This record gives sequence, C-alpha cells and structure tokens, in this order.
Amino acid sequence: MTNMPVLPPEIARRRTFAIISHPDAGKTTLTEKFLLFGGAIQMAGQVRAKGEARRTRSDFMKMEQDRGISVSASAMSFEFDKYLFNLVDTPGHSDFSEDTYRTLTAVDAAIMVIDGAKGVESQTRKLFEVCRLRDLPILTFCNKMDRESRDTFEIIDEIQENLAIDVSPASWPIGMGRDFIGAYDLLNDRLEIMDRADRNKVAESVKISGLDDPKLADHVPADLLEKLREELEMARELLPAFDRQAFLEGHLTPIWFGSAINSFGVRELMAGIGEYGPQPQPQNASERQISPDEKPVTGFVFKVQANMDPKHRDRVAFVRLASGHFERGMKLLHVRSKKPMAVSNPVLFLAADRELAEEAWAGDIIGIPNHGQLRIGDALTEGEVLRFTGIPSFAPELLQTVRAGDPMKAKHLEKALMQFAEEGAAKVFKPMIGSGFIVGVVGALQFEVLASRIEIEYGLPVRFEPSQFTSARWVAGPKDKVEAFANVNKGHMAQDHDGDLVYLTRLQWDIDRVQRDHPDLKLTATKEMMV
Repeated sequence: MTNMPVLPPEIARRRTFAIISHPDAGKTTLTEKFLLFGGAIQMAGQVRAKGEARRTRSDFMKMEQDRGISVSASAMSFEFDKYLFNLVDTPGHSDFSEDTYRTLTAVDAAIMVIDGAKGVESQTRKLFEVCRLRDLPILTFCNKMDRESRDTFEIIDEIQENLAIDVSPASWPIGMGRDFIGAYDLLNDRLEIMDRADRNKVAESVKISGLDDPKLADHVPADLLEKLREELEMARELLPAFDRQAFLEGHLTPIWFGSAINSFGVRELMAGIGEYGPQPQPQNASERQISPDEKPVTGFVFKVQANMDPKHRDRVAFVRLASGHFERGMKLLHVRSKKPMAVSNPVLFLAADRELAEEAWAGDIIGIPNHGQLRIGDALTEGEVLRFTGIPSFAPELLQTVRAGDPMKAKHLEKALMQFAEEGAAKVFKPMIGSGFIVGVVGALQFEVLASRIEIEYGLPVRFEPSQFTSARWVAGPKDKVEAFANVNKGHMAQDHDGDLVYLTRLQWDIDRVQRDHPDLKLTATKEMMV
C-alpha cells in the first residue's frame, strides 16, 4: 500500500466499506446511526419498531420488516465530515452468506460488529475469514456495552485467539451494563459520556489531558475511575498501540466500545474510518490491475436486485466503480455482450430511497436500472476488454424441485426463476431429462424467502419439494470429453442459467468416482462469475 499513487482529492475522500456481523449483534442499528450522524436521516429507526416508531431504512423488503432480519445487502452513500462514505449493509444470517461474500469483493474495508456479551460468534468467524482472504482492513465495534457484557480484556483476548489478529483498543469502556457511563477515547485523549435519556442524541465529549486530569473526577465515580486507570495501565503494557500500516495490511484491528442503540461510540468509529480507513484501492482484473486514479471509467457488477420497487419490474445492478470519473449519460462498453450501453439514469442509494447520480468517482457504488442485460460479474469500461476476477459463485448445499401452484403458469415461473438466478439469490438448474427446474440454495431460509418473493412480486404461489439430488458440481474440461461424459450421465446432468454444465448427484462417492474415472474432467464447487 506504500507505493499507491496520489489520488485526486475527490477520489481520496471516499471510504467504501461493509458492515459484517453475526445476526443480532446490532449491525442494522449501527447502520441507522451512521445515516443519522451523516445527516442523511433525521431520526434513526429501529429494527423491531412498535406502533408508530419508524422502521429501519436499510431493511426495505416486506419479509425483512416482518422478521427483523436483513435478507439482502443494501448500499448507502452519505457525507460525513470531509469524507464521502459508501456503506454496504450485508445480511448477517448465514443462509445469505453468498450475497455477503460477493459484497465484500466491492469494498475496501469492513467493520466487524461484536456483541459485548457473546463475543466472537460462528458467522462472524466465517465472514472474517473472507476478509482475511481479501486482506481487507478491519475495524471492530464492540456493541451493547450498556447491557451486561463480558470483561473487556476477555473480549479482546477472544478476538485475538479466535481470529488470529492483533487488537489495539481505540477506546476503553467505563463501567458496564447498568453502570456503563461512557468510554475513554484513547486516540484523542477524550472522555465520551453517554446520555441514556435520548437515544438519538450525540454523546457529550470532554477534552482531557491524560488520565491524571482532575476534570475526570467531575464526570466519573471514584470506584470506576480507579478501575479505568488500572485497566488502561495494563492495556498499555499488554496490547499493541495502534499502527495504521499494520491495520491497512490486515494484521491489526482497532476496537471501539459503545452502544449503537444509544448512539454511543458511533461517531468515534466513523471518525476512525474517515481518518485511518483506506482510500479506494486498485481492483484486480485477469488482464491487469486497475488503479483508481486512471482516467477511463471502469466498474463491475457485484449484485443485482430485482423488483426493488414493486410497482415497476425493475432490476438494479449495483456497480462498484474501479477507476475514473463517471458522468450521467456516458456510453460504456458492456464487455460480455460487446455492446455499448448508455447509462442515462444511474442512481445513488440511501437504502430504499434513491436519487439520480449526476456523477460518481472511483470507489463509489452506483445503481444502474436495466431489464436483465447486466449480471453479477459483468464489467463496464470505456472500451477496454477487462474481466474482473474474484467474484465467486458457490455450489448450493440444498437442492429442491419447484412447481407452480397453477400448471398453466409454468412459463411465468421460468421467468421468475431466471430473474432470481441472475440476481444471485439462488441457483437454477434445468435437468437434461424431464421437465421442471431444480433450485439450489446455501441455506434453508432462502427457500422461504424465494417462495414469498415469487408470490409477492409475481403473484405466483409455488411449492418446493425435496429433490432426489443433494449436491451440484460444475463440469469443466476438453469439449469432446465433457460431451461424451454428459451423454453417458444424462440423468445426472443439468444446465445452470448461464448454460454451463452441472453434474447433480446424491453421493460424495459419485463425485470421487467421476474424478477417478475421468482424470481430464474437473468438478468444481465454485465458479468465477466472469464473462
């Protein structure tokens, strides 16, 4: 990162990041407070709102609002201080992890939210591994300190041991649970005091010159103050000081303590992302690396969302700009189809609200409404043929057949399934023998979401039934060998929505046998979404 070119100021001020966590650690609440402090909304909603209280902005699907979980990743752009934040909220539920993996290909850093009582949970660990593969810098926010939580050292130890990353405290909590009164900001020597009365109020901040300042006693009870001084002395001995280089290389994570629902600790975290977070980073394509300061505009689609607005059958492709200064109305080359595409109504998001984007720069995430031309993994450039790498598609772990409640509507069902396949919400396989479709997903909850979306968005009641197959593998190899293999195993063969061959089976034994008997063929559980 040391030899990065100096970026134009407009690009250098952008911070593009995702928020990751286990379900229920408070990720969506934190997202809301980011929007509140960024001045993007006047009042933060709640995930489980009662009566007239406003619901959250980032959960726009009906199902998300009914269940209080985030099902699809959403993007938001807003200003904070002198920075422009592009925040991508990801689903925490493991059944939607594929959406999250792909989202992480489009950001430069991640904020990991941890519940102060539960510490590092399974899904956090999985997502952290993905960040590690991509060497993403990670900032940690330990949430829910206003509830009974674990000892601060214990939480830090658990992160260091479980995730094998150094942890440097950026703030230190004072008291916990009912006694939690605030935190000491170690990076700026400030005392941050929480106001429990008004959840939307920004915490009071007192400037202090070190821990021996007599002003501390005016705000912190004597017993808590003594404990704070002891703990900080230990922390300074035992834990590494914050080192920006180690953080940017992904070896060290700064940790802030706070309570998102009480708006506490959030502003310090945001200031930390602005000041220390990475500028837009170079992106990898199979031909070369693309630097954000290059003049020509390039970008790639990392997510497609169908029917964001139920009144219009629209589909929005989320595009991460990798380089250049994009202006509305530009003609870009759609590399897969080799056709030019005029981007006349690109949008910037604020969750479900959107506005026309007159311009955007490298690092930004824009939405391009389209009628199915754009797919995940597609590249858009000013003429150069590029293929962006590292956007994965995973083999599904659960397979079921799908039937329309009304047999006359089989055609409509096919259209709906293709839309969801291109959106990346499910894999759809068309078996070579027999009619119907087999739908594959990563987690069981996705079947419910699909059934509910097909019914709400297309007016088609459907039912999913167990399939005879349990796993799917993509088949690759010399063309004649692949064709011969497909002819012999017709009962097991299907095509995915891109037309690629897939081998369906019940047993791992079958997969091993194919690899033994057909050394020229490769059966893979992932496929790069490339054109």
